[in-house]
Amino acid sequence: MTKWVYSFGDGSAEGETTMRNLLGGKGANLAEMSNLGLPVPPGFTITTEVCTYYTENDGAYPEGLREEMDSMIGGIEKITGCVFGDPENPLLLSVRSGARVSMPGMMDTVLNLGLNDETVKGLVERSGDSRFAYDSYRRFIQMYGDVVMGVKHEHFEEILDQHKKKHGLNQDTELSGEIWQDVVKDYEALVEKDLGKPFPQDVNDQ
Repeated sequence: MTKWVYSFGDGSAEGETTMRNLLGGKGANLAEMSNLGLPVPPGFTITTEVCTYYTENDGAYPEGLREEMDSMIGGIEKITGCVFGDPENPLLLSVRSGARVSMPGMMDTVLNLGLNDETVKGLVERSGDSRFAYDSYRRFIQMYGDVVMGVKHEHFEEILDQHKKKHGLNQDTELSGEIWQDVVKDYEALVEKDLGKPFPQDVNDQ
């Protein structure tokens, strides 16, 4: 049975540096650093074979991929003590693209996967910082909306500029938690207006 996902972090990894063609350069290097005992946060790499399967099968994913990913997320939950989708103690994931060869500046990134209208409240409670939590959430909506859903990046920036102008502010760092909450609402409204469907709130759909 084909293995589609390889874990890394917490002092060990299922891959190694020689598996660049399967794990991509980034995945292979993360595995090697984990095996060396370097402090690499826990995560997993989806193999390049999944990409090949996807392109050769009209956008379909291979059987068993979702189950492997769910198992890997469960492993991260055990290590971190956080739970994916939990409204009180949410696990947030960073999704980073990789390739067999180095492609600086060409890869996409989505940070804070797992945030939604409920889990962001848990992040506020755990961090004690509403500004940080809602800024993180708006960044997620902006990156996910652009990279995954196809909403133009500049449309998000226009909304942010409108809020800064409204409050007489120049820098993003000057916005309060309350203002970021308003930005989040407008970002979600933008997604629904452009695509005719709401921003996904189920973390497993994200």
